[in-house]
Amino acid sequence: MNPVRIGLMTYAHVHAPMYCQLLQSLPGVELVGLADDDARRADEAAKAHGLRTYETYDELLAADLDAVIVCSENTRHRGHVELAARAGVQILCEKPLATDVDDAVAMVRTCREHDVPLMTAFPMRYSAPIHELRTLLESGAVGTIRGCEGVNQGQLPRHRRNWFVDPELAGGGALVDHTVHVADALRFILADEVAEVYAQANDLVGGPDIAVETSGLVMLTFTSGVVATIDFSWNRPMAFPAWGGLGLRLVATRGVVDVDAYAERVTSYDDATQKVSWLDASEGSYRAMIENFVASVRTRTQVSATGVDGLRAVEIVACAYESLRTGQPVACRPRTV
Repeated sequence: MNPVRIGLMTYAHVHAPMYCQLLQSLPGVELVGLADDDARRADEAAKAHGLRTYETYDELLAADLDAVIVCSENTRHRGHVELAARAGVQILCEKPLATDVDDAVAMVRTCREHDVPLMTAFPMRYSAPIHELRTLLESGAVGTIRGCEGVNQGQLPRHRRNWFVDPELAGGGALVDHTVHVADALRFILADEVAEVYAQANDLVGGPDIAVETSGLVMLTFTSGVVATIDFSWNRPMAFPAWGGLGLRLVATRGVVDVDAYAERVTSYDDATQKVSWLDASEGSYRAMIENFVASVRTRTQVSATGVDGLRAVEIVACAYESLRTGQPVACRPRTV
């Protein structure tokens, strides 16, 4: 069997190093190389992973690729996705799929026109606790869901990739960065769409030089009437054992269910350094996501987290920003694609 040949379109995202490590650890996969507008980042990736770098994206896409992972800054996703789609190369795009609803619609349509499956990087779709929760709800054991609380808190990401706090590159702050994960997980679990969005945000974390929102809360009302809240804040201290985490609490007619999507870990206490750290004790949802992507590339079939799923999350975020602007709830109307 020929190896699945995958390229990386930029090393900009904080997850790019992990994707390289995962791809290089999978049998039957060849990480061909990467292209990046930033020579320093390209050199960093080449040294860290032993990768070949390409001068342009066209050169990378011409290297007999089967697929690419788009890891560019949020506002640059559309250009890279459409370039790969026109080359006939299957795509996994980092979240958010786009920072503008029209861009997300165009990306989905371009991929369809060129018969290229588009996947959005929503690893919670592949989280074992999330799947257990969905199975539990489908069984009817906890009754009817009445409300949900979602939390996706993390550290201020500027120390890892400063572009996350640049509105021109990120398209926003913590709201666009973290809301999409929980919103998609809720859509997946509830098998329902969002009808209305209300949001509040502030910039209390990080200092006066940061031009994006860093904390806040989004309230979603689904078409079924279920109400959910999402805390999307970058409020984890730098001393926290991990970048953050994702949790859900679902209140139902027969009970309450709490889920920690990153619960599979070992806590380490180091007397010498006086530090506490969390050691991952599982394969992880990201590995499962990458394995699903590779399998879909082999068979040229669709994946769990599609481009349309990415679009729906972008629509929710767009409504949240409109709510911040107006101070009012905003109706969420899914676009037809």
